[in-house]
Amino acid sequence: MTDFIGDPDRRSVPDIPARFTDPLPVLAVGTVAWLIATAVVWLSGARWAEARPVCLMGLAVGLLGYTIFSVQRAAARRGAKTAQTGLS
Repeated sequence: MTDFIGDPDRRSVPDIPARFTDPLPVLAVGTVAWLIATAVVWLSGARWAEARPVCLMGLAVGLLGYTIFSVQRAAARRGAKTAQTGLS
C-alpha cells in the first residue's frame, strides 16, 4: 500500500481555473436578475405589491455585494495588506 503523505506526485493539486473562481459573473447575473424582477413587479401594479420590498432588498444586497467586491479587488490590485487574496 502506498503512503500518500510521502509521495510528492500525489500531493500536487492543480490550480482551479480563474473562470471558475471569479465572483464577478455571479454578482453581475444575480444583480441583473434582481433588477429585472424589480422592474417586472413594479410595472405589474398592485397585483405584486407585497413582493416590491423583497425585490428592492434583493437589488440592494446585490449592489452592496458588488460594491464590496469592487473595493476589495481594487485594494488587492494596489497591494493593500488588508485586502483579500486571489481577487486580482
